[in-house]
Amino acid sequence: MTLFTPFKFGQIDLKNRIVMASMTRGRTTNPGQVPNELQVEYYRQRASAGLILTEGTWVSRDAMGFINVPGIFTPAQVDGWRKVTDAVHQQGGAIFAQLAHSGAVSHPAFFNGQPPLAPSAINPGLRAFTPEGFKDTVTPRAMTLDDIRRTIADYRAAGIHARDAGFDGVELHCATTYLLPQFLNSELNRREDGYGGNAEKRCRIVIEILEALISAWGPGRVGLKISPTLSQGGFRSTEATVETYDHLINGLNRLSLAYLHVVRAAGDLSDSPIATLQDTVGYYRERYEGTLIANLGFDKASGAAEIERGAADLISFGKPFIGNPDFVRRMERDLPLTSPMVETFYQGGAQGYVDYAPAD
Repeated sequence: MTLFTPFKFGQIDLKNRIVMASMTRGRTTNPGQVPNELQVEYYRQRASAGLILTEGTWVSRDAMGFINVPGIFTPAQVDGWRKVTDAVHQQGGAIFAQLAHSGAVSHPAFFNGQPPLAPSAINPGLRAFTPEGFKDTVTPRAMTLDDIRRTIADYRAAGIHARDAGFDGVELHCATTYLLPQFLNSELNRREDGYGGNAEKRCRIVIEILEALISAWGPGRVGLKISPTLSQGGFRSTEATVETYDHLINGLNRLSLAYLHVVRAAGDLSDSPIATLQDTVGYYRERYEGTLIANLGFDKASGAAEIERGAADLISFGKPFIGNPDFVRRMERDLPLTSPMVETFYQGGAQGYVDYAPAD
């Protein structure tokens, strides 16, 4: 099975083509958002994946938008993550840090009552998980050019911190409903300056952040994750979506990325303005010239088929890794999978996090 064959991108050798996708787990229960011993054990247990992608990790205090999620913008956080990377490397694994910024889907509860930053002052109509529980999003504060420049610098600094913490590379979180997809969305980005108004300008901040990260890491160490078909709350695909992401992919082909990570369509797109993206992975395989990771709802057979048809080089899995720290072994030997405890997905302690037993 091609899922279990080695793969190499850049200077990084992976022992298989199975990627552990980023998943928010909410175990950083300390005021400094410092990775702790629970996270060291969690990632160590799952190091049989060819590549681990960490939970989305805040690049700055402004980026926060979900409780008990770690950051990578203080020395203490770097020290905490170094324990994680050491544990994964001792098991022969590779690990990238996913760098994240919530943007408009955050809440004033994180910022002493001040609204979060966003491309434009448009409420995305979603919910934020705050210290006081779930709360509806509010109208955010439109970023000034100084805010944008500072945010790009925050990403670069986070990239340097990730390198210092011993990661093998970084993944730029440009998926789901976070800040960067907000910039790419023509309904949530109504700017009329250099960062909005047409496809090229909507993509500009993503390209500039990638260039900043590559300048810190060098070629082949920076990946990008996108979910162009996602529609949720006020975050919807538009007539401009395909053109915008096409322009982004053209820009990516001029950069020395490690990979492009694509979340495929979750449902039928035939009556939407993005019907052409129904075979999301195949569409971007035809347009992106580098390594491609496919994500969302794959199993052993469908993942292998995606690789064998040439649509993807690697397959990422999320939920199966929660209940199965030995997921790679179970999949290779066709062993049954343990169902994860849904009630512990986003909060809790060791239970439902590091206490799943490996298969006999």
